[in-house]
Amino acid sequence: MTCAGAGVAAAALLAPLLAAGPAATAEREPDSLQGAFARAAERHDVPVSVLLGVSYLQSRWDGHRGAASVSGGYGPMHLTDARTALASEGRKAGDHHAGAAEDPRGDTQRPLSVRESARADSDAAAGDVPRRLRTLPEAARLTGLPQEELREEPAANIEGGAALLAAAQRKLGLPLSGDPADWYGAVAGYAHAADAATAAVYAGDVFDVITDGAARTTDSGQRVTLAAHPGLRPETSQVRKLGLREGQRDPKLECPRSISCEWIPAPYEEWKDEEGEPDYGNHDKADRPRAPRIDSIVVHDTEETYERTLDLVQDREYVSWHYTLRSSDGHVAQHVPTEDVAWHAGNWYVNSGSVGLEHEGFLTAPDAWYTEAMYRASARLVRHLARTYDIPLDRQHILGHDNVPGTLPSTIPGMHTDPGPYWDWQHYFALMGKEFEATGGRDSGLLTIRPDYDRNQPVYTGCETAGEPCPAHGSTAVRLHTAPRSDAPLVPDAGLHPDGSPSTTGVNDTGARASTGQQYAVAGREGDWTAIWYLGRKAWFHNPRKQPTAVPASGSVVTPAPGKDSVPVYGRAYPEPDAYPEGVPVQDITPLPYELSAGQSYAAGLRTEGTYFYAVTFDPAQHRVVRGETAYYQIQFGHRVAFVKADDVRVRPAR
Repeated sequence: MTCAGAGVAAAALLAPLLAAGPAATAEREPDSLQGAFARAAERHDVPVSVLLGVSYLQSRWDGHRGAASVSGGYGPMHLTDARTALASEGRKAGDHHAGAAEDPRGDTQRPLSVRESARADSDAAAGDVPRRLRTLPEAARLTGLPQEELREEPAANIEGGAALLAAAQRKLGLPLSGDPADWYGAVAGYAHAADAATAAVYAGDVFDVITDGAARTTDSGQRVTLAAHPGLRPETSQVRKLGLREGQRDPKLECPRSISCEWIPAPYEEWKDEEGEPDYGNHDKADRPRAPRIDSIVVHDTEETYERTLDLVQDREYVSWHYTLRSSDGHVAQHVPTEDVAWHAGNWYVNSGSVGLEHEGFLTAPDAWYTEAMYRASARLVRHLARTYDIPLDRQHILGHDNVPGTLPSTIPGMHTDPGPYWDWQHYFALMGKEFEATGGRDSGLLTIRPDYDRNQPVYTGCETAGEPCPAHGSTAVRLHTAPRSDAPLVPDAGLHPDGSPSTTGVNDTGARASTGQQYAVAGREGDWTAIWYLGRKAWFHNPRKQPTAVPASGSVVTPAPGKDSVPVYGRAYPEPDAYPEGVPVQDITPLPYELSAGQSYAAGLRTEGTYFYAVTFDPAQHRVVRGETAYYQIQFGHRVAFVKADDVRVRPAR
């Protein structure tokens, strides 16, 4: 199913609160955001670097136009008021993977119809709300400011955060020192973590930002700067003053030590269905990377709150993914060993060779938020997994769920569209140490999409109401037109729109969208416009030389082999029929409704032999890995990747 606009509404019980950020010297401009940080820091005797650091990690200093986060947080300091957030929305998100149009497992041999999970939903409107989700009322008590003002006015919100930090420092019996190194315990406590390890990781991220410094233009158009504090050595022993449980790291965890991680297993259980037939869920046992191999990581968003997401993945009759990341502090829960296959991507070939990461958030509500804390934890986790399984850090191996192809023509409309156009791929890869930079000459025949995220604000529709514009917001994607004009129709997608109609501006319509980090072959240039080969045709996007939305790249491309007018493209790379042993049904190799025609070129990625993982029984002893001799190339064909048979194409350097 496409991801319907869920909104910030579902702010339910979540986890630790604020996060950390850079150390800055603030110019005291009376009406500026920078000045607001300076004044609040001085008033409450908090180092301005600490105040800026905490705010940066949670919101990157954005105010989010007064919208509540997924955990009911408001403003640059992410002051939480979960009751108000729930009451103001009065609705909840639906199950991310429930819907007749989608098969998260993506295997025609064992199709999976997902029902809504029966597990109880968390509800912050019922019972007591934990302190971590009601820091805004506490800030109101400390400052005397009205709660509405703390929610809606950035300067008041910043003062509330400063008051909370000062109160935390006093509670620890520590002086209101001007040295940021003396505030490690208060920062760790501000997160309201449940254990010492989570609090320490959170505070460590804050002080990493303070040490390195940061600067950016916020969503209100203001420039905020945090000067670097090289050599800063915080008093990390202060975390013991919080009195938090130490906790034991579960030996099953496959997380780097640099992130906070816990083991919350998805159930591998057998049961009887309504007809009394044996069934099982919610993942498959395997022996990866030996069989099958792991070659990609898929980035999702949950379209749910963190607690609700944990409810879903623990339902034996639901589906699964390997990791869930919490928005407020980047805390990670692992559910499925990476050696096993989770049911998350809607394409069995991709599921068999990938690790799935769910990030708490809503694609139609970027202000709900994809936080800096979550970006940082996710980047560390992806970097760790990439090293472990030798996965290249590029956009043909680190996929969004919206880049996963449909398995058959009939499944294309039901493929997911998360994490969507507001996920900041450039920032995400920069945190992995792999920024998207120019690697080719000025007139190279290959390019990497790379708009300026904050300046690139194409109009999307349907975030809350069909056809209505979404709030203006930075975006990772550029629009693709049928001609080099902004008023030309958007490129059609034969899979999404079989009637030949153009793609739309709908936030869930991926038919005419190229995203940061994706590479395409150049098909033409005209003034400030560049054409790429996309879904079997030329697609034009605005790419002025003074403010380019793409950079030249080097690499290889595929074209139809000599003598072929066109070649089919596929959504999965399955073996030839002769490769299947007795007892394993032959899987159809069905083309998608697109063609790669002579004269066209597409960025070449992974070369792989056709593989099918046969796993339709609870007993893993009956699982089989079928390997064929037919080789495939993965290509960047549209917004989603696709596969072509190696014998159908030739590979050459882009020129």
